[in-house]
Amino acid sequence: MFKYDIGNIFLGMGHAYSRPLHWQGEQWADFGVTMVGTGVAYLVDDPTSEYFKEVRDDIPKVFRDFGFEYGSPSNNYFVTGAVYLTGLAIKDEKLRRTGVLLISSASAGGLLQHLLKSVVGRARPLSGKTKDTFNPFWSGSKDFHSFPSGHAILAMTNAHAIAKQFKSPWIKGGIYTLGAIPAVSRLWEGKHWLSDVVFSVAISIFVVESIDRYLDTKYEKKYNDNSKKISWDLNLGPGRLGIVARF
Repeated sequence: MFKYDIGNIFLGMGHAYSRPLHWQGEQWADFGVTMVGTGVAYLVDDPTSEYFKEVRDDIPKVFRDFGFEYGSPSNNYFVTGAVYLTGLAIKDEKLRRTGVLLISSASAGGLLQHLLKSVVGRARPLSGKTKDTFNPFWSGSKDFHSFPSGHAILAMTNAHAIAKQFKSPWIKGGIYTLGAIPAVSRLWEGKHWLSDVVFSVAISIFVVESIDRYLDTKYEKKYNDNSKKISWDLNLGPGRLGIVARF
C-alpha cells in the first residue's frame, strides 16, 4: 500500500502539471477569471496593503501565530504526513487517499510557487518598494520573493482537500475560514500583496481539483460526487472587494 500510495503522490503531481496541455473551453475560461481577478486585486494592492498593515496590531496574537505556523512547510507536512500514516496504519483507504491528495497537492503547489517566486522576483510590501518592482530570475534576496504566497497555497490546498470529505456547507465554510487565516496573515505581516494571495488561492484550487480527479482512477473510495465543482466569483462594490466561493 505504501509503495502504491507513494507512486500516486508523484504521478498526481505530474498529472497536475500536465493539465494545461489538455484544457478546453471551460478550463481556459476559469483561467481567464483567475487572471482577471488577480488583475483587479493588483489595482488595489497599495490601499489593501496599507490597510492590513495598519490593523496588524489589532489582530489577536493567536490568529497571527496560527497564520504563520499553519502555513509553514514543516508544519504542513507534519499534519499531512500524520493523516496519511494514520490511514496506512489502520488500513483505511479513504484516509490514505486523503493523505495522498494532501501531500501530492502541497508538493505540486509548493514546487510551483518556488519556481514562480524565483522567475517573477516581485518585491514584498515590507521591502519598501512599490508593487510593480520586479527583479526577474531571483537574485537571492527574499525581499523579491513575493509572488505567489507559499503560506496561502499550502493552507488553502489543505482546506480544499479536507473540505471535500464533508457535505455540510457549514463544516466546509469553517474549514475554508481556517485555511484563509494564513493567507490573510501574509497581508497583515507585509509579506505579500493582495494579488499574490488571490493568485495563490487559485493555484490551490486548480492543483487539488486536478489531482483529486486523477486519484478517482486509482482508488475505489470517492469523495462526494456532487462536490467536485467549486465556483469562485469576484464581489465588487463601493469600498468593497471580495471573493465568494460557492460549493
